[in-house]
Amino acid sequence: VQLQASGGGLVQVGGSLRLSCAASGGTFNYYNLAWFRQSPGKERELVALISRRGDTTYYTDSVKGRFTISRDNAKNTMYLQMNSLKPEDTADYYCAASSVYLGNMDYEYEYWGQGTLVTVSS
Repeated sequence: VQLQASGGGLVQVGGSLRLSCAASGGTFNYYNLAWFRQSPGKERELVALISRRGDTTYYTDSVKGRFTISRDNAKNTMYLQMNSLKPEDTADYYCAASSVYLGNMDYEYEYWGQGTLVTVSS
């Protein structure tokens, strides 16, 4: 499956963005999906994940209550709604897919989209 992330940009503190991850070339609802992010000098970290049917989600503590992960299997697309953005949310955001795991480690995901840059200015 090929993944294409989009929706990043420059936003002020407290603002909102919605990231999208469009999939092609595979059976979308076969995959567990996740958003990771990486900022300069830091390791890539899990932001949120969602199960194949969308009935299980998980968020890293720093984004709970501000970010919402969702998926539309009919449109082969995953989303990350990001509200109340903070400067520490600045990073490249990556979408990823796993045919096996619903985990929080990047090595558990076989397929990756390119990054989309989110910059939160103060």
